[in-house]
Amino acid sequence: MSRFAVITLTDSAIDRVAEIVASADETALGIRVGVKNGGCAGMEYTVDLVTEADPKDDRVDAGDHAVFIAPQAVLFLLGTQMDFEVTKLRSGFVFNNPNQTSACGCGESVTLVPAAKMPEEA
Repeated sequence: MSRFAVITLTDSAIDRVAEIVASADETALGIRVGVKNGGCAGMEYTVDLVTEADPKDDRVDAGDHAVFIAPQAVLFLLGTQMDFEVTKLRSGFVFNNPNQTSACGCGESVTLVPAAKMPEEA
Protein backbone atom coordinates (compact mmCIF):
# COMPACT_ATOMS: atom_id res chain seq x y z
CA MET A 1 0.00 0.00 0.00
CA SER A 2 1.48 3.38 -0.98
CA ARG A 3 1.17 6.27 1.42
CA PHE A 4 -0.48 9.49 0.29
CA ALA A 5 2.02 12.41 0.17
CA VAL A 6 0.92 15.37 2.28
CA ILE A 7 2.39 17.81 -0.27
CA THR A 8 3.79 17.62 -3.78
CA LEU A 9 6.80 19.55 -5.06
CA THR A 10 7.47 21.10 -8.43
CA ASP A 11 10.83 20.55 -10.11
CA SER A 12 11.79 24.11 -9.12
CA ALA A 13 11.08 23.37 -5.45
CA ILE A 14 13.09 20.12 -5.61
CA ASP A 15 16.01 22.00 -7.18
CA ARG A 16 15.86 24.68 -4.47
CA VAL A 17 15.82 22.08 -1.68
CA ALA A 18 18.97 20.54 -3.22
CA GLU A 19 20.64 23.99 -3.32
CA ILE A 20 19.75 24.66 0.33
CA VAL A 21 21.13 21.30 1.46
CA ALA A 22 24.30 21.70 -0.63
CA SER A 23 25.01 25.15 0.81
CA ALA A 24 24.36 24.19 4.44
CA ASP A 25 27.30 24.55 6.84
CA GLU A 26 26.34 21.27 8.49
CA THR A 27 25.18 17.90 7.21
CA ALA A 28 21.54 18.36 6.22
CA LEU A 29 18.90 15.82 5.22
CA GLY A 30 16.44 18.33 3.77
CA ILE A 31 14.01 20.94 5.04
CA ARG A 32 11.03 20.90 7.43
CA VAL A 33 7.83 22.69 6.47
CA GLY A 34 5.36 23.73 9.11
CA VAL A 35 2.90 26.43 10.07
CA LYS A 36 2.80 28.73 13.07
CA ASN A 37 0.45 31.34 14.45
CA GLY A 38 1.49 34.82 13.36
CA GLY A 39 1.09 37.66 10.92
CA CYS A 40 -1.97 39.73 10.25
CA ALA A 41 -3.89 36.87 8.56
CA GLY A 42 -3.31 34.43 11.42
CA MET A 43 -0.75 31.85 10.25
CA GLU A 44 2.64 31.72 8.57
CA TYR A 45 4.48 28.96 6.75
CA THR A 46 7.82 27.93 8.26
CA VAL A 47 10.78 26.38 6.45
CA ASP A 48 13.78 25.14 8.44
CA LEU A 49 16.90 23.11 7.71
CA VAL A 50 16.79 19.51 8.98
CA THR A 51 19.99 17.92 10.25
CA GLU A 52 18.30 15.14 12.21
CA ALA A 53 15.07 13.41 11.21
CA ASP A 54 12.16 13.40 13.66
CA PRO A 55 10.26 10.09 13.44
CA LYS A 56 6.98 11.98 14.03
CA ASP A 57 7.40 14.01 10.81
CA ASP A 58 5.83 12.97 7.53
CA ARG A 59 8.48 12.68 4.81
CA VAL A 60 8.14 13.63 1.15
CA ASP A 61 10.96 12.77 -1.22
CA ALA A 62 12.57 15.74 -2.96
CA GLY A 63 15.08 14.15 -5.29
CA ASP A 64 18.07 13.01 -3.22
CA HIS A 65 16.78 14.90 -0.19
CA ALA A 66 13.54 15.19 1.74
CA VAL A 67 10.90 17.63 2.85
CA PHE A 68 9.73 16.80 6.35
CA ILE A 69 6.26 17.92 7.43
CA ALA A 70 5.78 18.83 11.09
CA PRO A 71 2.93 16.71 12.58
CA GLN A 72 0.88 19.72 13.72
CA ALA A 73 0.95 21.10 10.16
CA VAL A 74 -0.27 18.02 8.25
CA LEU A 75 -3.99 18.87 8.19
CA PHE A 76 -3.21 22.47 7.16
CA LEU A 77 -0.89 21.38 4.32
CA LEU A 78 -2.77 18.35 2.95
CA GLY A 79 -3.03 18.67 -0.84
CA THR A 80 -0.56 21.57 -1.08
CA GLN A 81 1.79 22.01 -4.01
CA MET A 82 5.11 23.55 -3.02
CA ASP A 83 6.84 25.60 -5.72
CA PHE A 84 9.85 27.91 -5.86
CA GLU A 85 9.54 31.16 -7.79
CA VAL A 86 11.96 33.89 -8.73
CA THR A 87 10.45 37.23 -9.79
CA LYS A 88 11.82 40.74 -10.19
CA LEU A 89 10.83 41.59 -6.62
CA ARG A 90 11.33 38.36 -4.63
CA SER A 91 12.32 34.74 -4.62
CA GLY A 92 11.01 32.03 -2.36
CA PHE A 93 8.86 29.02 -1.82
CA VAL A 94 5.23 29.39 -2.84
CA PHE A 95 2.52 27.21 -1.34
CA ASN A 96 -0.49 26.52 -3.57
CA ASN A 97 -2.69 25.35 -0.72
CA PRO A 98 -6.35 24.32 -1.11
CA ASN A 99 -6.79 24.88 2.65
CA GLN A 100 -5.92 28.58 2.41
CA THR A 101 -8.97 30.80 2.67
CA SER A 102 -7.25 34.22 2.53
CA ALA A 103 -3.91 36.00 2.74
CA CYS A 104 -2.69 39.35 3.98
CA GLY A 105 -1.82 42.08 1.49
CA CYS A 106 1.94 41.59 1.79
CA GLY A 107 1.64 37.84 1.30
CA GLU A 108 3.57 36.94 4.44
CA SER A 109 0.69 35.37 6.34
CA VAL A 110 -2.39 33.34 5.45
CA THR A 111 -5.61 32.04 6.89
CA LEU A 112 -5.72 28.23 6.83
CA VAL A 113 -8.41 25.76 7.75
CA PRO A 114 -7.65 22.10 8.48
CA ALA A 115 -8.43 19.68 5.66
CA ALA A 116 -11.21 17.23 6.32
CA LYS A 117 -9.77 14.00 7.64
CA MET A 118 -9.58 11.33 4.97
CA PRO A 119 -11.66 8.19 5.61
CA GLU A 120 -9.67 5.15 6.70
CA GLU A 121 -8.80 2.78 3.87
CA ALA A 122 -10.45 -0.61 4.18
